[in-house]
Amino acid sequence: MTKTVLITGASSGFGRATAIELDSAGYQLVLLARRKDKLAELADSLNAKPHIIQADITERETLTTALQNLPGSFKHIDVLINNAGLALGVEPTQNSRWEDWQTMISTNCAGLASMTHLLVPQMIERNRGQIINVGSTAGLHAYKGGNVYGASKAFVDHFSMSLRADLLGTKVRVTNLIPGLVEGTEFSQVRYHGDEQSASQIYDHCKPLQPDDIARSIRWVIEQPEHMNVNRLEVMPTCQASAGLAVHKDTA
Repeated sequence: MTKTVLITGASSGFGRATAIELDSAGYQLVLLARRKDKLAELADSLNAKPHIIQADITERETLTTALQNLPGSFKHIDVLINNAGLALGVEPTQNSRWEDWQTMISTNCAGLASMTHLLVPQMIERNRGQIINVGSTAGLHAYKGGNVYGASKAFVDHFSMSLRADLLGTKVRVTNLIPGLVEGTEFSQVRYHGDEQSASQIYDHCKPLQPDDIARSIRWVIEQPEHMNVNRLEVMPTCQASAGLAVHKDTA
């Protein structure tokens, strides 16, 4: 049976790469993102015609209507990939923009939870399904300037584990996929508010992961047998490791 996979944030980065990877493997896709032109461009490049939803994952009513009106063959979502998310700013807390914090919480936490809340009931009713949440190493390893972004991804980790606890006794699986440093997405450009130079310097003199690496990891998680749940999958490039604890020494 062909599985139907819904990918949020499908127009670029991990979402786009995952759509291409899963399309090549014969999955049926529902692609959700804010930018309709990017979605249409992606859809035209795929082997099979996906169903497209133009929406922001923070728009609960729009999402509810779109999911209620899925075409017949796309009606039942077997796999939800909660990929949509963003980081805004690298300033310490005292210099951060409140609007950036609100946007990250609305998207990374409330939007992800909303999508899950809308689709979990049908998975439980059918006693099958899978939710893959795209987290971040920032949710496990704190660093200066990570503040609300890191906290929002820590939410993704704990929410994933709590969701798995709630679903115990069903065949619905839950995974938190935790990428480290990844190049080839719009992540850093968005985080640095369009400052291309600062964004590109993040990847200088190292070989980061690429979106295709994350897409293959997601496919691997999906294709594990039904009796196996991957709770967490943390992936970093070889050039990256979790940092040690910081110590400030006042020598004045």
